[in-house]
Amino acid sequence: MRNKILFRPLSLLFLFFLFPLCAFAQTITVRGIVKDPNGETLIGVSVTQVGSTNGAITDMSGMYEIKTSANSKLIFSYLGYKKEEVAVNGKTKIDITLKDEDKSLSEVVVVGYGNQRKEAVTGSVASVKGDALREIPASNITNALQGRVAGVEMSQTSTKPGTTMQIRIRGTRSITADNNPLIVLDGIPFAGTIADISTDDIKSIDILKDASATAIYGSRGANGVILITTNKGIAGQKAQISYNAYYGVKDAIKYPMMNGPELAALRKQAGLYTTAGTDEPHTSNADGSVASYTGNTDWQSLFLRTGLVTSHDIGVSGGNEKGSYKFGGGYYKDQAVIPGSDYTRYSIRASLDQEVGKYFRVGFTTNNNYNVTNGASMGMYTVLNSSPLANPYNDDGSIKRTISVTAGDQNWVYTKSTVEALGDKWADKTKAFGSYNSAYGEVKIPGVEGLKARVNLGANYRQSNGGSYTGVGVFSTDANNPSSASISNSLTTNWAVENLLTYDRVFAEKHKVNAVAMYSA
Repeated sequence: MRNKILFRPLSLLFLFFLFPLCAFAQTITVRGIVKDPNGETLIGVSVTQVGSTNGAITDMSGMYEIKTSANSKLIFSYLGYKKEEVAVNGKTKIDITLKDEDKSLSEVVVVGYGNQRKEAVTGSVASVKGDALREIPASNITNALQGRVAGVEMSQTSTKPGTTMQIRIRGTRSITADNNPLIVLDGIPFAGTIADISTDDIKSIDILKDASATAIYGSRGANGVILITTNKGIAGQKAQISYNAYYGVKDAIKYPMMNGPELAALRKQAGLYTTAGTDEPHTSNADGSVASYTGNTDWQSLFLRTGLVTSHDIGVSGGNEKGSYKFGGGYYKDQAVIPGSDYTRYSIRASLDQEVGKYFRVGFTTNNNYNVTNGASMGMYTVLNSSPLANPYNDDGSIKRTISVTAGDQNWVYTKSTVEALGDKWADKTKAFGSYNSAYGEVKIPGVEGLKARVNLGANYRQSNGGSYTGVGVFSTDANNPSSASISNSLTTNWAVENLLTYDRVFAEKHKVNAVAMYSA
């Protein structure tokens, strides 16, 4: 009897502690509605259980349903709204009203001759930060932008090193006229190619996609405007050195082509097994017809190589209470899988902003680059057109200059060895130098708060020199063709002068006035 009396109080005590644990460990179904501050239901809100992959999404009525433990926490997240974390505490119905995300609305975007907060912009403007662009190792801005901006189409029309993608903002607007957008670098219309700008120099890119672009830039902005802002120093920052680099390799996926035995079988079925090309080794029957082919050359393996890509950027930046500076240089090289084809870019940039006295401020930005493009005309047509039955080697093991697969038909032997060992190994070469510069002077008008006068000066210079040649059996499919060569030179210069009067002031901490008057040439 004593044992029973002692056992029952212990059992009750155990159940007393176990019951709450069971209650909180049980799985329950939580339902509810998610709304915005105006009381409208939100579709597609993500509802997830903290610390797990368990989740749900609101339906067309803004309702959700999720099975979770009674003591869990739920996170409600939706683009443009603040995240909300709610403890379940055994409740089966939880309604949520999400608050607007003020941070995204207060971000500053470039809209032409000035900046605006997102909440004050009525036109269609897309913004991409430089940090997001640098997440992808890319030779130029277009490759890094691809797939990141709605309404902007990037098309890869060429895979050759140094080439940029085709940019179309809201589609093609004209059949015969130029459809490329206007590019503005640090407030000055850009005269070069977008490949001249290193992604490491970019602070932000803002794209004007609708009619507001023509309101600011006139007919030049009819195809949209890409506003590029480069990195500058930070006032009050101690001097610091930054270094950014990456290295990679590239390999090509081979075209599926017939090998020697497969082509021989096809010729036999087609009744073409009686004769062979001069450079197609074979055995013959008594009547002189082909008994079998012995050649089996993989032309793509002989021609293609492993391409290399490397980038190095170094910079020094800093500033004091009244100014900032940034200087840097970069090196980029992209080597194609096709031998004789590569792109190299050297760049130097600098920027300075300095306050002079109480009312004046001056600054300048310069971006300079020198690039060399080799073998832009190189392709794979001859490689894909060569017979796998042909032998590319002479008796001494050297590479033949040309091969003959049928009577009177000669192909230049397209291999890594011939491309890189025929004297001047470049089929074509283009050297280009560009210098893109801007400077400004700004003065605060004494006695009128928020009123400033500013002068912007821009000067762009770009020079390009190119040359190409074909020799006897060199970069030519016929050794009998005469040698030929060509050179080309181009020079582009432009300047810009802008005079701006800006009034920007906030009244009573909530009324904002921003007005700009400008004359530009």
